Amino acid sequence: MESNPVLLESKSSPINLLNEMQQLRLLGHLCDVTVSVEYQGVRAEFPAHKAVLAATSKFFKEVFLNEKSADGPRTNVLLSEVRVADFASFLEFVYTARVEVEEDRVQRMLEIAEKLKCLDLSETCFQLKKQMLESVLLELQNFSESQNSEEESAAHASVAPAAEAERDPPDSSVAGPGRGASPERPAAKSKER
Repeated sequence: MESNPVLLESKSSPINLLNEMQQLRLLGHLCDVTVSVEYQGVRAEFPAHKAVLAATSKFFKEVFLNEKSADGPRTNVLLSEVRVADFASFLEFVYTARVEVEEDRVQRMLEIAEKLKCLDLSETCFQLKKQMLESVLLELQNFSESQNSEEESAAHASVAPAAEAERDPPDSSVAGPGRGASPERPAAKSKER
């Protein structure tokens, strides 16, 4: 009697695999390619794994799959016009699925993601830029609402005394200081006396 198939699935395996690959890269173990980046005279080299780069970047996939067998396997790739810090962040992202960058670098990370055809990083940057824009729009909306509220309060405050004056006109039947009676003229006496 055959039993039904069951699914064995690890939720932690993808994360563990990424963490282990990152550790291997940082220690320089099993790295089979060096990516040299150069921007405005600043140059750095990054050892990496072809399989990780090809799996996360269509640019690298094309480069490695189109290697000519006569030349032998490529062990060095040169990227010009890529900032060292941006490529280091790119590598951290493809090896860990996360990277922390300053807000003003998000656009540059999007550009490097597009240049290297890294869909995951491109989508992540796009989503973050969208959130940042929504946050700015919300702040502007709140600021605008608070300005309108302040203007309405100021307008209401200046209209209120005039409105009260219209509601409470001086009563000529009641004599007294500040109620229409003149201090020089005594109040009129009743004719019955």
